Amino acid sequence: MSSTPVHDPARHVLVLGGTTEARRLAAALAVEPGVRVTSSLAGRVAAPRLPVGEVRIGGFGGPEGLARWLREHAVDALIDATHPFAGTISFHAARAAACAHVPLLALRRPGWGAQAGDVWHPVASLAEAAAVLPALGGRVFLTTGRMGLAHFAHLTDQWFLVRSVEAPEPPHPPRMTTLLDRGPFTLDGERELLRRHRIDVLVTKDSGAAATAPKLAAAREAGVPVVVVQRPPVPEGVPVAAEPDAAVAWVRALLG
Repeated sequence: MSSTPVHDPARHVLVLGGTTEARRLAAALAVEPGVRVTSSLAGRVAAPRLPVGEVRIGGFGGPEGLARWLREHAVDALIDATHPFAGTISFHAARAAACAHVPLLALRRPGWGAQAGDVWHPVASLAEAAAVLPALGGRVFLTTGRMGLAHFAHLTDQWFLVRSVEAPEPPHPPRMTTLLDRGPFTLDGERELLRRHRIDVLVTKDSGAAATAPKLAAAREAGVPVVVVQRPPVPEGVPVAAEPDAAVAWVRALLG
């Protein structure tokens, strides 16, 4: 893990990571001639999947701290490849990049789209998701992660199956069973979860990606309504790439 400035003739790319796309991007950049890549992870997961190349773990201390790090470590390009719902760091990255005069790209996997047979209820936030649940069902499959369970803690009539990578901490719903698991998930596995736990409503974030999409297909087949929390916007003026290959092309054009 890198913690001190390193002077290197290679062009330095900082990837704000933690996603599958970020790991793929780091691996691709690591073999690019004349490019040095550092990946930064937030440190919220105890045993993260580490990318190829240099890695730093922990926050920067807000946009000012990130801007300082960009200058001190001679970063030539910044790529925000964080989770689509990690909105705060994305806006911090935009402010820091502007302050340090470092080009910024957002790498965002495409979101999901409703298909024929889907019964989706789009909402703008976890709080809004909690507000619509009582009218939709009493046995909830909650797949929004362990952060934000407080929004559902007041719902005493619903039973929740909460799936997350790590065990959640209070406050959380009083009637809750935790399923510790990490994707990718299979369609057969998701069908079985819905059947075994008699799920009658699914709550998810529009995180995109194939690894967690089978739950949507399983819900469609079972006629289970889905509460879909919409993504926060990418900061205005920040270009967006949908795939790691497009981000690599951006780096080549920028630094070549």
